[in-house]
Parts: sequence; C-alpha cells; structure tokens
Amino acid sequence: MRWKRDNIVVFALVHLIAALALLPWLFSWTGVTLFVAGLVVVVPLGINLGYHRLLTHRGLSCPLWLERALAFLGVCSMQDSPQHWVAVHRRHHQFAEEEHDPHSPIGGFLWAHMGWLLVKRDDMGRGPLIARYARDIARDPFYAWAEQRNNWIKIGLASWLAFFAGGFAVMALSGHSFYEALQFGFSLMVWGGVLRTVVAWHTTWSVNSLSHVCGYRNYETPDDSRNNAWVALTAAGEGWHNNHHADPRSARHGHKWWELDLTFFYIRILMAVGLARDVVLPSPGAAAKYALARAAREAPDPIIDPAPAGDHAVAP
Repeated sequence: MRWKRDNIVVFALVHLIAALALLPWLFSWTGVTLFVAGLVVVVPLGINLGYHRLLTHRGLSCPLWLERALAFLGVCSMQDSPQHWVAVHRRHHQFAEEEHDPHSPIGGFLWAHMGWLLVKRDDMGRGPLIARYARDIARDPFYAWAEQRNNWIKIGLASWLAFFAGGFAVMALSGHSFYEALQFGFSLMVWGGVLRTVVAWHTTWSVNSLSHVCGYRNYETPDDSRNNAWVALTAAGEGWHNNHHADPRSARHGHKWWELDLTFFYIRILMAVGLARDVVLPSPGAAAKYALARAAREAPDPIIDPAPAGDHAVAP
C-alpha cells in the first residue's frame, strides 16, 4: 500500500487549524454566521448542485456563466477540481460497491469515508481517470484551467485569505485597534473558511460511507445504497442516496414528500426565475424496475409463508 503523504499532511493540518475554532479568542458571531451560511448555501450550490447534479449527471441545464459560477463555489469548497470530482463520481456509479469503486464500503467504513483519499491506486491515476470519465468537462477552458497546476487549490486558499482580509479591513477602517482587527480577521477565516471546509468534507464523505451502510431503501438497486435521513439533513439532500442510485440523472433526490431536499429547493428557485431548464425529475420507469424487484423480494413465499384462507380477495 502506497500512502498519499501530501494528502495526509494537508488533511491533518487543516483539521488542526479548524480545531482553533474552540479557542474563545477566535469566536465571533459573524464567523459563526459565515460558517452556517457556507454549509447551508455555498456548499449545496457548489458541490451538490454544481459539481454533482449539473456537471456529473446533467440533471439540468443553465446559462454557462451560472454553471461556471456554481463550479467556482465548488472549487471554493476545496473538494478537488470540477473535472476530477466528476470523474471519480461517474466511476463510482459505474462500479458501485465493486472492486473498482473509488470508495467502495466493502473496504470498510473508514475506507469509504476518507481512507480512499489517502492511498495511491494504480487504476486511479488522475490523468487517465479524467480522460475516461470527464472528457466533456475537461474541454471547457475554465475547468481545464482549474485543473492545471492545482489552480483549484489556490482558489480555495485565496477564499480563506479573503475572509481574513475582509474582516481585518472592516475592523481597521472602522477605527478598531490592530489587535482587534487581527482577531476578527482570523475568526472569519477559521470559522467561515477552514472549519466550514472540514465540516463540509465530512458531510460529503458521509454520503459515501453512512449512506451505503445505514438507512432504508426505497428501491432494490444492485448496490446497497441507503437513504439516510441524518446525512440528507446535513448534506442538503444528498443523503437520499438509494433514490439517487435508482435514478442517477434526476435532479431531485428526495422522492417521498417528506424527504427534504434543500438542493432541489435551490433548483426550483432557479427554475422560477428562468435560470434552470430541462430539469430532470424522478423517472417512474427508471425507478419502477427497482420497486418491482423490492415488491417481489418482500412478497410472502406461497410455500414458506402461505396467506391465511380468510385473506384471499373475493370477486364481487
């Protein structure tokens, strides 16, 4: 096994910086507000809507400027470049829970959650993976630029520094001391940038781990994907993972009326203002084959579990 030492060091360092949010000196209500806004708006728009439902599955279409804006928010979420993220996820769907699945839970919960990001695999070379699964994304100049020389990392780090610079400038220009401006700037960077990134990492990774081992199933898909309400709540609808595997192109992941899907709520807003078109909704045909398989599995065996005589329907 060959470890990705750079990833291990970076993940450890970022988690340590995020832990600084526990220090009272770095607390500010503005930082907390930015943290919550990032998890409720920025990450769902960037990762869930931009990277996942739009770029990966083409579950909707929108103007190019908006597509790139959503992808930019995804880049600021520090979850890899658009084309590599798309390539990994498309491969996941092709080999869900098989040997070639990038984060198959058959390797264990921790492997599916984040272990796969720490190990080098010969069949997961970045270039070949993108060429095989995300050639359409790589043709776009903006996405190609984001991939080159790790520009996506530079953008993400710049967004963290922007929190610091903005907070420092506001306090300094309003007459506060250098010390107060420094404290406020760092509080915004740690809460609004680093801590938000770490929490978003784990909520996204939970879709790969928890939503393949815990929860219920609406459809008998070939894999063991699950609908996990907790993951759906924290990951803005991505936790309805069994629904997603039954109908991957659908831009709506919550199929039941009570399966809250915050990301689809944002899509509906875009539809209302004319910015989202060709939105793919759950297909009765795509899901029906899995629903029928589930019904057949749950039907009582006429030999092992015959129905009581009184339960037979009687024609009028």
